Amino acid sequence: MWYKTKATEILGIAYPILQGPFGGNLSTVELVATVSNAGGLGGYGAYTLSADEIVAVDKQIRAATNKPYNINLWVSDTDAPETGIDDALFEQTKQLFKPYFDELSIPLPDKPAPFKTRFENQVEALLHLRPPVFSFMFGAPSVNILEQCRKLGIVTVGAATTLDEAIFLEATGVDMIIASGFEAGGHRPSFLASAESSTTGTFVLLQQIKDKVKTPVIAAGGIANGRGVAAALALGADAVQIGTAFLACQESNALPIHREMLFSDAAKYTTLSRAFTGRLGRGLTSRIAKDLQGKEKQFLPFPLQTQFMSHLRKAAIEQQKWDMILFWGGQIAPILKHTKAKELMQAILEETDAYFNGLKS
Repeated sequence: MWYKTKATEILGIAYPILQGPFGGNLSTVELVATVSNAGGLGGYGAYTLSADEIVAVDKQIRAATNKPYNINLWVSDTDAPETGIDDALFEQTKQLFKPYFDELSIPLPDKPAPFKTRFENQVEALLHLRPPVFSFMFGAPSVNILEQCRKLGIVTVGAATTLDEAIFLEATGVDMIIASGFEAGGHRPSFLASAESSTTGTFVLLQQIKDKVKTPVIAAGGIANGRGVAAALALGADAVQIGTAFLACQESNALPIHREMLFSDAAKYTTLSRAFTGRLGRGLTSRIAKDLQGKEKQFLPFPLQTQFMSHLRKAAIEQQKWDMILFWGGQIAPILKHTKAKELMQAILEETDAYFNGLKS
């Protein structure tokens, strides 16, 4: 059967369908449990959470499902100097974004305080919790952390945007590698070269990795239905990871207007931009993303740009200025059809079944 793969064996799941783990408070226990209970692998994006918050979320997930699930962290969670940013850069950023703050009639925020990485504390909590699957982005954890995961029986999954990154991840001994194509919504998890130079499409990247790497591969980006799953499996994927289609479901923590936008004509147009967080990410095209293309040197480093823009985002939501917000979404959004995660899973399985059964007739 098409759904019996190396991935289902390693992950202990019925179907090689992974739900993309969303950061930025977009993940929910309900979505994770719904996907896992349907035979896939639910994923929770925890990179913004404290160690204590991760413990609390894990407890809730375990209460909602007895099936495998995934907790996702960012190995590199800051690009900012430990001492913080200098006044000159902050002044440039303020002047660049001042017209938008003025339009919303809100004051410019104070300079963000220095950001201290939380990854080590998060990993310590995670190793104690021993979730079935630990996926990570923006690099790989230390050899020591990966060795502890192996000893504890935690399956490790790294994300690659290039063949070089996949080769790097295989050398670390991860259990599985996500081939993250540039069609995907959200942040580009590049770590060996700039995100702007790491924009290979999912199916090309998948084939490159399968040709050079023996570690099982998960295709991610531009997949939202059974046809996409079948295509990925035909090209050698051991599983797929689906993000935007699950983000659009009622069980996610996306704002109602965000989900509505993913089903609107606006979903036809997406942009890769650093304007909202300081790291390159794909979302539905917004006025600010278009206006500020080419002015990235005046943005604050991640995550200070996120903190700076949070003030503007809050006011834009309150005033319903939707064109000033980057709603995360991938290029596949125009074909989305389902608003409930269980129905989406069922449709994906039925469509994939139909495709492979058609090949036999």
